[in-house]
Amino acid sequence: MKLVIPLAGYGTRMRPHTYVRPKPLINVAGKPVLAHILDRFQGFDIDEAIFIVGYMGDQIAEYVDTHYTFPVTRYVEQRELKGQAHALWLARDYLSGPLFIIFVDTIADGSLDVVRSTDADGIAFVKEVEDPRRFGIAMTDEEGRIVRFVEKPDTMEHRLALIGLYWLREGRQLVEAIEELLARDIQTKGEYYLADALQLMIDRGALFRPQEVDVWKDCGTIEATLDTNRYLLAHGAANDGRFSFPQGVVIPPSYVGEGVTIERAVVGPYATVLDGAVIRDALVRDAIVGEGTTIESALVEHSIIGPKARVRGTFQRLNIVDTSWVEE
Repeated sequence: MKLVIPLAGYGTRMRPHTYVRPKPLINVAGKPVLAHILDRFQGFDIDEAIFIVGYMGDQIAEYVDTHYTFPVTRYVEQRELKGQAHALWLARDYLSGPLFIIFVDTIADGSLDVVRSTDADGIAFVKEVEDPRRFGIAMTDEEGRIVRFVEKPDTMEHRLALIGLYWLREGRQLVEAIEELLARDIQTKGEYYLADALQLMIDRGALFRPQEVDVWKDCGTIEATLDTNRYLLAHGAANDGRFSFPQGVVIPPSYVGEGVTIERAVVGPYATVLDGAVIRDALVRDAIVGEGTTIESALVEHSIIGPKARVRGTFQRLNIVDTSWVEE
């Protein structure tokens, strides 16, 4: 089984944090987004991991090579951001046999074991939503087969939103479909979309089925990242019971890293505080606090504070990048 992860985007909706690190390395509930995704596939024999990188791709490679060991690890550079299908086309020499494709915004909770026994050529993992008009959706027939992929439909009748996770029985079929997509210059909003390539596979006779997940979270925006942080902390990522702070209180669910100082302060609920942070005379809740950051005489909530920042004497929502200094 191969695992393919396109992650070459700039992460503009996560700025200023993505000025200094790629979005997949932003920490949520104690580890980077990318780690949450990779750990999701530990039950599968992944013999090759393919990362399609771009902006600050060297940081991605350094993190993966340091923390994960795959039989084969490849990095493919996407210099021009022409869309999802274009990114996969750059890795076409390696796309063969069964493979998962997952976009780095996608954190899903649900079984992937359906791929072990399905009769389909492809599985699109989906989540039913109330308003499908903001998403790519899968249209199905009465027998539960996907007949069409539609980006941001005008109607409300089909509600299975594509979450950005796919399984294919044979990657070469996708390569052939993308080749046709590029040759015919089939674009959606100026980009080559994976859903359009998958539609060409269906048009050629491939059988696709949907598989609904229990929970779908993402880390594409500040709001979504904080929401995902809350969910992960409430569902197993918290470690608030491991530490004791004589002069501080940690309210669960929260994650506290190693070497953290909490003095005359309350941390949590839904706080992620990473290694070496100092929180003194402060209240921190519903927030992510980076490594080595100092927060003093402040109330910080619904915020993401980058590593080695300093916040003092402020009562507001903050999203500040590494080594910043905010003081009143």
